[in-house]
Amino acid sequence: MNPARAPQPVNNDGGLYIAHQKVYPREVAGRFNRLRVAATIALLGLFYAMPWLQWDGRQAVLFDLPARKFYIFGLTFFPQDFFLLTWLLIIAALSLFFFTALAGRLWCGFACPQTVWTEIFVWMERWTEGNRQQRMRLDKSAWSPEKVARKTGKQLLWITFALYTGYTFVGYFTPVRTLTGSVLTATVGGWELFWILFYGFATYGNAGYMREQVCKYMCPYARFQGAMFDRNTLVISYDTKRGDPRGSRARNVDAKSKGLGDCIDCKLCVQACPTGIDIRQGLQMDCIACAACIDACDDVMDKMNYPRGLVRYTTQNAMDNKPTRVVRPRTIIYGTVLLALIVGFGVAVANRHLVEVDVLRDRNALYRSIEGGLVENVYTIRFINKDTREHALRIGAEGIDGVTVDTDRDLQRVGAGEVVSVAVRVRAPSSAISGGRDIQIVVHSDDGVIEAKSKARFIAPVAR
Repeated sequence: MNPARAPQPVNNDGGLYIAHQKVYPREVAGRFNRLRVAATIALLGLFYAMPWLQWDGRQAVLFDLPARKFYIFGLTFFPQDFFLLTWLLIIAALSLFFFTALAGRLWCGFACPQTVWTEIFVWMERWTEGNRQQRMRLDKSAWSPEKVARKTGKQLLWITFALYTGYTFVGYFTPVRTLTGSVLTATVGGWELFWILFYGFATYGNAGYMREQVCKYMCPYARFQGAMFDRNTLVISYDTKRGDPRGSRARNVDAKSKGLGDCIDCKLCVQACPTGIDIRQGLQMDCIACAACIDACDDVMDKMNYPRGLVRYTTQNAMDNKPTRVVRPRTIIYGTVLLALIVGFGVAVANRHLVEVDVLRDRNALYRSIEGGLVENVYTIRFINKDTREHALRIGAEGIDGVTVDTDRDLQRVGAGEVVSVAVRVRAPSSAISGGRDIQIVVHSDDGVIEAKSKARFIAPVAR
C-alpha cells in the first residue's frame, strides 16, 4: 500500500475516522431517574441474592453441569428438557419484539444488563471523582496525589465489584456456599477461578470503560430495532415545533416576543445522555430510551415556568397531530403469538413427565429360551426422577399375551432428582410370539401418581 494513500486512523477534524470522545453523563433527578434507580436495585438485588436462596435443602437456582441437572426452585430439569430452554428463549426474543413495537427501547434504558451494570460503575465513579464538571477537570489535570488517590479508589471499587460479580455468576453453576468455602481457603478449582476472572474482567471492561460503545457498536439490537418501529411506536422525541428556534434568554423574558421557542439551548439534555447524543436532532440509533434527557429538560422547564414535555415519550403520529394506534397488525400478531407461546410453555412444564423411562436392550444376547416354553429378553431401564420427592416404582410390560417382568426387587426406589439404572428380564411364552414385536415397558408408582411408558423391541425365534 502506498503510504501516501493510507487512511489515517484518527482525525479530529470531522474525517472518516474520529477518535472516541469520552462521555461524562450528567447526574439528573426526576421520575424516570427514580424508576431507573429502582430497576437497577431490583435487578442487581435479584442477581446477587438468588444464589443464596435455599429450596428444600438445596440452592434454589443452580445449574449443575457435572450432574446434568438444573434446579429452578421446585423444578428439576435434565438434558431431555432442553427443548423447554429453546422455547423460553423464543419467548424472550418475541417479548423483546412485542415491547419494542409498543414502547421502543425500554429494555435498553431500564433493564438491559449493560445499562444496569454501567449505572453502578458510573455511581462509583461519581462517588470517587465527583460530578460531571469535577470528573472532566480531573481527567484534564496533571497527575497529583489527589488525582492518584481518586483514580486508585475508583479502580479498587470497580475491580472489587467486578470480581464479586464474577464470583456470583459462578455461584449459579457451583453451589455458592461450597464456592465461598473454596475461595476463603484458596482451594478454588481452575475452571471456577477462570470464570470468576473472565466474567469479572468482562464486567469491568464493558461497564467501566466501553459503556455506551457496547450499545452503539457491539449490540445487534441497535441495528435491527428500526425494523420493529413504526409511527405508532413510543419513542423519546424533541418537540421541534414548540422548541425551535432555540436560544438562551432570561427567565422573565417573553420568548415569543424574541421569536424564540421554548428550548433555551442549555444542552443539559445532551450532557445527561449516557450515549452522548443530542435528542434534538431527532430519533437516533444510539438512543437507548433511558429518559435522562426528559428529566433534565423537565427540570429546566420547571425553572423557566414553561410546560413540561418539550422532550418526552411520544409517537411520531402524536407529534404530527395524528391519532396513535396501540392495537395494530404488528402488535396483534406479536401479542397473539407471544401469548400462545407462554400458554404452551406453561402447559408443557405442568404436564411434563415427572419420571422418564429409557429402555436399552442387552447387546450380549438377542434372546434366551428358558424352561417352561418362555423366551427371555434382558433390558437396562434407566429412571429419571424429575420430581422433588422419592418415588417407589413398579415395572411391568404389555403388548404380548402372557408377558411378565422379573426384577431383583418388586419396588425400585428412585430419590428426588436421581437417575437410577436397573436390569430387568422380560419373559413371554414362545407360543405367543414369532420373530420381533414392539412392547411397552410400563412403570407405575406405588402411590398411583406416576405412570410412564417406553417402547422396546422384544426378540424371539421365528416359529417354523
